[in-house]
Amino acid sequence: MDQLIDWMSELGAVKAALFATLFTWFLTAAGASLVFFFKNMHRKWFDGMLGFTGGVMVAASFWSLLAPAIEMTAGEGFAKVVPAAIGFGVGALFLHLLDKLTPHLHINFTKENAEGPKTDWHRSTLLVLAITLHNIPEGLAVGVLFGAAALGMDGATVGGAVALAIGIGIQNFPEGLAVSMPLRRQGVSRGRSFWFGQLSAVVEPIAGVIGALAVMQMQPILPYALAFAAGAMIYVVVEEVIPETQLDKYTDFATLGFIGGFLVMMSLDVGLG
Repeated sequence: MDQLIDWMSELGAVKAALFATLFTWFLTAAGASLVFFFKNMHRKWFDGMLGFTGGVMVAASFWSLLAPAIEMTAGEGFAKVVPAAIGFGVGALFLHLLDKLTPHLHINFTKENAEGPKTDWHRSTLLVLAITLHNIPEGLAVGVLFGAAALGMDGATVGGAVALAIGIGIQNFPEGLAVSMPLRRQGVSRGRSFWFGQLSAVVEPIAGVIGALAVMQMQPILPYALAFAAGAMIYVVVEEVIPETQLDKYTDFATLGFIGGFLVMMSLDVGLG
């Protein structure tokens, strides 16, 4: 692991962010590829995986993003938390706006429950758009953290950025499956189900590179950018991930998945960061 961190350090922020988010995209595709071997999965496991995803995102929002944003801010008392508070709020509002302006459909809902502007787009397209919205803050978070580490900011390390990429990659695996499997169950071909499943994470390398470039060029925005990604991720968890795990009788299993995801991400960040 130390060799990996050293290698990522030598790449520079933008290339490191690109490779890291390509890794998270790859794990999404790996999860989606299970559709070639299975046509169905019990709802209990879906809810558990979604809960795990939420736990990873909440832990990453604090340990990898908010805590470094506060630590690298000068001042004492309330002054030290102002950039993080502003960035967090703006990030949540940004996702809220995208949520209202983009037609999309959450995984466990029918097409009649699609959100955003009314459209006659196919259900598979709406599902991919929902997960794509979910993945924008994840890619951005990885890129911003690599940029912060490259600038030597307090609280930001390459190890922490690698830990964040690993955590997001792990939770992306069930996300790819969560898109491809329902499509396959509805009669969509294996190939198309896989294509749509992996397509949802294409945005992560783009967002990662943009995040790294932005903070490298505009260092003063770093605390705001880290908190922005955290706010966007928490919005996704509360608005999308948790409600989707509460629609059936496996809420306890989903909750245990959430706890597991939180523990994994917290351990990765503290252990590597």
